[in-house]
Amino acid sequence: MESFEEWLDFVLGMPLPDDIAAVNFNLYEQEGNIWSIEFAGTEGFDPQDADWACEEVFVTREAPFSWEEEADWEQILTEMSERLQIYLENGRYAEKLKAYAGVGIGFVDGDINILYHKDS
Repeated sequence: MESFEEWLDFVLGMPLPDDIAAVNFNLYEQEGNIWSIEFAGTEGFDPQDADWACEEVFVTREAPFSWEEEADWEQILTEMSERLQIYLENGRYAEKLKAYAGVGIGFVDGDINILYHKDS
């Protein structure tokens, strides 16, 4: 079974559209303690307006990373935020990810946590 980091390496290793300005990682809860995360490239980025994450120009919706874990949504958000922070520090394609204006994570119907933006 591949790890989240291997999945992210695969996604970032692909040629991605040039019009991606920022990236959001959408989290989903499914039945049976199954969780999924998808990579969404967006055409804009505004840390003051979460609607930027809705302007998708590329998304891995058909091939998300999924796993089984008994946890609540807050735990999943914390865990995946921490894993992405570590990836941003020393992941294989960390520099490619940090070339975007911003990187966020959140559940599709919830708030977005900004993990990185170029002004920081």
